[in-house]
Amino acid sequence: MPTKKKPQVTATPERRRELLGTAAEVFAEQGYNATTVRRIADEAGMLAGSLYYHFDSKESMLEEILRTFLDELWDGYDTVLGAGFGPRETLEALVTESFREIDRHRAAVAIYQKESRHLAAQERFAFLAESQRNFEKAWLSTLERGVDAEVFRADLDIRLTYRFVRDTVWVAASWYRPGGRHSPEEIARQYLSMVLDGISVREET
Repeated sequence: MPTKKKPQVTATPERRRELLGTAAEVFAEQGYNATTVRRIADEAGMLAGSLYYHFDSKESMLEEILRTFLDELWDGYDTVLGAGFGPRETLEALVTESFREIDRHRAAVAIYQKESRHLAAQERFAFLAESQRNFEKAWLSTLERGVDAEVFRADLDIRLTYRFVRDTVWVAASWYRPGGRHSPEEIARQYLSMVLDGISVREET
């Protein structure tokens, strides 16, 4: 008698997002390599075998988590970069969009920060390296435009400034919690008030 195959269960979009959100929190807390499918299933309140009805591996879960985050990030960034803003306004909008993404995908950002360097060496996650190159190009070109337009100081080390802005924005994923005292827009405003006073051209009095 032939063995009956287990029926394939298709999760609703809401349930799928819920499971991926749980997996993202576990990956962010424990690290990808230390996380097991059983631990994710335990956190989701289901058997490990049941999780395989929805995802074929923890790698596929991680890939979807990171792709979803980066796709949304670039939707926002592309809108900003195509809006025709001046360099200062572009920088402000990129920072604000970054904090909004931390609000939407805090755990995914934390994973990206911790894991992307070694994951990018794997063919499945090669998209991480491409995204990083595009990210660097967007920010460097914005800073260069600002210097050329005399909006930002001529003595700036562009690459050092980029690294400072990048790291100080994305490290917020380590402490930010959605629904807290400050909205992502308010955090971006406070951040920009500190950073731009240091890189904007000073008006002569």
